[in-house]
Amino acid sequence: MSLDLKIFIPLCLAVFVTTLGAGLVAPLLPVYAHELGAGAFQIGLIFAAFSLTRTLFVPYFGKLSDRRGKKPFLTTGLFSYFFLSLLYASSNDVLALIFLRLGQGFASAMIFPVAQAYVGMITPSKKEGRIMGLFNLSLYGGLSFGPIIGGIVKDVFNIKVSFLSMGGLAFSGFLLCLLLLPAESRSDGKSPYPLKNPTSYLELIRKGPILSLFVFRACFTTCLGIIWAFLPFLASTKLDLSSSAIGIVVMLNVFVAGLFQAPMGYLADRFNKRFMVTAGGILAIISFFRINNADSFVGLALANGIFGFAGGISFPAIMALGVIEGRATEAMGSVMGLLALGHSLGMLVGPLVAGILIDFFSFKVIFISGALIMGAGTLVFLRNH
Repeated sequence: MSLDLKIFIPLCLAVFVTTLGAGLVAPLLPVYAHELGAGAFQIGLIFAAFSLTRTLFVPYFGKLSDRRGKKPFLTTGLFSYFFLSLLYASSNDVLALIFLRLGQGFASAMIFPVAQAYVGMITPSKKEGRIMGLFNLSLYGGLSFGPIIGGIVKDVFNIKVSFLSMGGLAFSGFLLCLLLLPAESRSDGKSPYPLKNPTSYLELIRKGPILSLFVFRACFTTCLGIIWAFLPFLASTKLDLSSSAIGIVVMLNVFVAGLFQAPMGYLADRFNKRFMVTAGGILAIISFFRINNADSFVGLALANGIFGFAGGISFPAIMALGVIEGRATEAMGSVMGLLALGHSLGMLVGPLVAGILIDFFSFKVIFISGALIMGAGTLVFLRNH
């Protein structure tokens, strides 16, 4: 089987423009919320709200996409994301931001895990790392350039222009999927990508390898959630960095991760995936200890760059292993849904727990806690893989 470019290219483009829009706003939200009077816990809640609805609905949409097809969910999710993005421009209080993030989390549950499952479904055997690495490049590429562009747009115009830009980019992703993406199934049953009856999540999670992928992904993104929610806040309040500088610091994480997706994906098809995931976990731990001691723009950027490198090494291998397990269980949507659930749980737990710890202790506590969480996730992976 060869890669179906008529599916792969539209998916990559749609994910790129959508994540570019999300990246425009993400590093600005903590500072904007703080200006509206939000405390650390409320800032954590704003970020966690997105992950809450995403966590609740990712398993449902992942499983349902195996049965009903993936294009309907992608187009519906992208249009909903576009509509909700426009409402940000009229939001002027913390509660409105929380509700909008809840809505976008729901829409996101129909986009990214379903897109990953679609790519996994068309991926040729023994090319899982390469193809998923290339696909992840579109995800990380959007998130890489989004923060720096968003910081510049806010400095030149204002944050409402950033919100409107996010909406416009989401709408372009909707059009790409609506007009260019073919449906993967036909009613006559002759599709090369037939739909499957969904597999029980309980049955999947009982498998040690799938459980280990889920736990590692959840722990890694718990750390990522801490970084996205509170690194901009730390940079603004403690180091007094500008919006543009904050955008650069956040961008380095996803830029470095994205830079290594394709080459590390290629390497994952030829090298020990277990070693690559473990190395990524260890680097993430080192990164959090360095963030804890950073006292300048350079130190913070370097530490966040190391975390990006950790993702660049481990994520292509994680996704490749996920595709292999999805193919073996004939439940690609459900397996990718589980990995996305791990991602969402981490992004939910990280900001909330970090917000509580900051209110009661200090910034240093949350990054030490993140290192311990990442260590636990790495050990679980090693035990089951």
